[in-house]
Amino acid sequence: MTARGIITGTDGRDRCAWHANLEDYQRYHDEEWGRPMADDIRLFEKICLEGFQSGLSWLTILRKREAFRAAFAGFDFDVVADFGEPEIARCLADAGIVRHRGKIVSTINNAKRAQELKAEFGSLARYFWSHEPGGNERPKTVTFEAIAANPTTPTSTLLSKDLKKRGWTFVGPTTVYAFMQAMGLVNDHIEGCICRDGIETMRQAFVRP
Repeated sequence: MTARGIITGTDGRDRCAWHANLEDYQRYHDEEWGRPMADDIRLFEKICLEGFQSGLSWLTILRKREAFRAAFAGFDFDVVADFGEPEIARCLADAGIVRHRGKIVSTINNAKRAQELKAEFGSLARYFWSHEPGGNERPKTVTFEAIAANPTTPTSTLLSKDLKKRGWTFVGPTTVYAFMQAMGLVNDHIEGCICRDGIETMRQAFVRP
């Protein structure tokens, strides 16, 4: 490790250390995490999977993601909103996913709430991106220490509260901030990571919904 929070890969390049040079985790770090996202299905998928991660590691969820997609109709929230007891029973019997009844029921509930958000705002993307943190919330230099010290932000706390008021579940401030990091609402690739500058360029070019 060349600096705290940075790890040198087998390719000799420096990255955020959390992927631990595991091939699939590194690919997720390089190709997905932090890229600004405006696709409603992927936004819904991610906030649901962050809820499933509660008490577990993201790597566990990532390695089950395809099974989750199969179980939840690709996270098409218009389809998931119509799930009932037969679908809940099917999910509870599916060893490929996390078989937690509360989280399964939460995903169905949140699909209905997602429909409501889309009806009100036109898209989930427009709603979520309206909660992009201002520059005053961001550290001047994104270091391991800065990120570790702030697993939530004022904006993620406000977003969490608003989602809960709208009936969403498994959307605490830490879960919501992890969602914001992954979907590019913030760039938390730390200084020295090969992805940081590229993600910042993407964010600058990204057209907010």
